[in-house]
Amino acid sequence: MLFSGIPFLYYFLPVVLMLYFAIPKKLKNTVLLISSLVFYGWGEPKYVILMVASIVVGFFSGKLIEAKPAKRDKKLILFASVFINLSFLAYFKYADFFIENFNAITGLGVPLLRIALPIGISFYTFQILSYTVDVYRGIPAQRNIINLATYITMFPQLIAGPIVRYTDIANQLEKRALCVDRFAEGLRRFIFGLSKKVLVANILGELCDIFRASEDKAVLYYWLYAVAFALHVYFDFSGYSDMAIGLGKILGFDFCENFNYPFISKSATEFWRRWHISLGSWFRDYVYIPMGGNRVSRGRWLFNIFTVWMLTGFWHGAAWTFIIWGLYFAVFLCIEKLFLLKVLEKSKILNRIYILVVIGISFVIFNATDMGEALEYIKAMLGFGNVPFVSQEFFYYLKSYGVPLLVAFVGATPLCKAVINKLRERNAFEKLINIFEPVVLVVLLVVVTAFLVDGSFNPFLYFRF
Repeated sequence: MLFSGIPFLYYFLPVVLMLYFAIPKKLKNTVLLISSLVFYGWGEPKYVILMVASIVVGFFSGKLIEAKPAKRDKKLILFASVFINLSFLAYFKYADFFIENFNAITGLGVPLLRIALPIGISFYTFQILSYTVDVYRGIPAQRNIINLATYITMFPQLIAGPIVRYTDIANQLEKRALCVDRFAEGLRRFIFGLSKKVLVANILGELCDIFRASEDKAVLYYWLYAVAFALHVYFDFSGYSDMAIGLGKILGFDFCENFNYPFISKSATEFWRRWHISLGSWFRDYVYIPMGGNRVSRGRWLFNIFTVWMLTGFWHGAAWTFIIWGLYFAVFLCIEKLFLLKVLEKSKILNRIYILVVIGISFVIFNATDMGEALEYIKAMLGFGNVPFVSQEFFYYLKSYGVPLLVAFVGATPLCKAVINKLRERNAFEKLINIFEPVVLVVLLVVVTAFLVDGSFNPFLYFRF
């Protein structure tokens, strides 16, 4: 079930909210858990069993880790829990990748398993892992399996994040504020996120598909595709994160921010502090720092960076393109940390050009079907692809999609937010904003609904992760 779908918006969500706010406080987690299981099982009910099994393993592992006095016993239980949950992830997400590469190396023909990927398995597995590790590190284990299951399965963030830490919402599972102001704030955030997804990301996704099917490519057309796809991913994923955060507020939870205008970054280092923040912080706290972080020799430090970014890429998908994508960023992060950051800090133009080129090429790798296609695209972008500099299709689609591209450019910066905040500082404008904001939200919801009823292009990229 998609957030940006009629069944969710006008059937599932209204019914859930009516039940949630009507029942006594002590039953809210139960209703939220059941609703989340229905939400997840809507498309693939058999995989609810897998998720429940992962939750049960995490719950009893946490209790056993807390109960055992000896550190050795705690480590053994933690290892067993991590191994089981990563085994689920490895089998369902990566088994065919390993078989394909084994066949390629050995020349054998081991048949592929052709297993369907359970939606959101990467996200909820990481949440369970972080919970058990945090219990091992000393936080109190959850004694109510309903509460833990509610945290892991909560439908706002279940299938595409952000990756919420148990420690961030442990208290909210027991006590959370439900009020009109939070409901209104959450609804506002949800509608803006929905609009980003349907009215910007989906339209840019259409442009990307048109380019890939085109036979009239050109250097500038490749760059238009790279820019459009980068913005498509941003508005798709950040829009989903906005919807998740908004729904969380409606239900009384505070989820972490997942994006902070990454395209205004001046380096790859800064970009990854602003992009998919919950994933970056997860790898930092549960992989990079336990490996020694930067408190080791230079060689080991660089090894740590490359390991983390290889895993970051692999987390996104079972393909070499994702691994290369992660290692691609590792190269730039290492170069920046060694010397390039000092150079970039001295320039106000070079750093902008540098990061836009780095990001543009990175997303070409990210979306390529294989590395052969990625290299073909990159060569063409750099003028070595035996294609003209411009083409008729480039001008036609630049003109046709000029408005959504302009909206995306502006929306990817804090400009609109800064203008509204400035206006709010003046009482007269603040009153006007308070009057017109509900009208704008209603109009956006109507327009989005019209797009969805029309059956417009409406995929969600991060379902495959």
